[in-house]
Amino acid sequence: MTLTLDHGRRVTLTYFIAFIAIGMCVGLLGPTLPHLAGMTGSGMGQIAILFTARALGTMLGSVLSGVLIDRFDGHRVLAAMLLLLAAGLAAVPFSQALVLLTAVMFLLGLAEVSVNAGANTLLLWTHGPASPPWISALHFCFGLGNMLIPLVLVVVLRLGFSFAWAFWLVALYVIVLLVPLLRQASPRPPDLTVGHRTAPPPRDGWRLAIFLLMFGLYVGMEVTFAGWITAYGVLGGMAPADAALLVTLFWLTLSAGRLVAIPLVRRLSPWMVLRGCLGLGLFSTLALHVQWLPLPLVALLFGLAASAIFPTLFGLSNQLMLANGRTTGWIFLACGIGGMAVPSLTGPLLERAGTAAFPLLLVVLVGLLILGLVLLRARVRLASR
Repeated sequence: MTLTLDHGRRVTLTYFIAFIAIGMCVGLLGPTLPHLAGMTGSGMGQIAILFTARALGTMLGSVLSGVLIDRFDGHRVLAAMLLLLAAGLAAVPFSQALVLLTAVMFLLGLAEVSVNAGANTLLLWTHGPASPPWISALHFCFGLGNMLIPLVLVVVLRLGFSFAWAFWLVALYVIVLLVPLLRQASPRPPDLTVGHRTAPPPRDGWRLAIFLLMFGLYVGMEVTFAGWITAYGVLGGMAPADAALLVTLFWLTLSAGRLVAIPLVRRLSPWMVLRGCLGLGLFSTLALHVQWLPLPLVALLFGLAASAIFPTLFGLSNQLMLANGRTTGWIFLACGIGGMAVPSLTGPLLERAGTAAFPLLLVVLVGLLILGLVLLRARVRLASR
């Protein structure tokens, strides 16, 4: 079935609204980490297991969602995962034992990435080669959700309510999403509709490996900053309420940067956009390390640096590799590994090496991403000869 223009716009809008919810879900863990640690009676080193659990769920969900989206109706798959997501969010405040909370985080990771990978794949099928600006807009919505959720938490706490209400409000929003999603037909793979490509991209295992490495490094870097910047600020002497706003500043410029990237990806090559982002990322992490700039300004700059990396890299992968649910599943599997490995090390590093280890870790991650971009560019040029 070929989607009409109006139908394509409607389903795209639905994915945008869903990505706000996914951004809110992902953004909840960082600012609520001290509350969750207090609820379970855990230290910072122990509570870091939540990042591992969610990332393991992400890894399983990446593989599972790729298979399901390729075989079944995409919107029904997304609806099932949204139901699981809402149930997990509602259960978090009742999971007062660390082992139970860890299990719930695993399920949340599975549901989040399934909606994330599924919506990305369906958006690619909807817009084909014209998808890069739409991908940037989709991930702007993700950043918008990340930016809004710390504000929701601050408002809930200042009104005298428990932090649990932040989870319950997001769960309610997720449930409401089911109505527009199930009312619309799901996009179909390109080979079942009008052809979007004259010829598929060449298969290149090394190219895929470099892409997967870069996606894993980026997500590890983003989750580490968003998940631990509040704790880093508190350990550095900031008041908890002020430290919680650091995440909002990060997501504020990340969202704004993705909005700006929508016209940029039409005018500049993805290589130029990625070089600019990584250059700013290296500057901001070095500034954090040597304390050139105040922490709120570093959060703003780093958010801007990180803003266009994922959507631009994802759009570039669609140009250089065959886009289907399985490939997207591999990408989000790499994201899950990165989101598990790097943030899970950060808690023990902060406890054993002190706060100075946090900015050094970020500098190393940005440096590895720059190396990955150089290798990818060299591989593409070699294949074109």
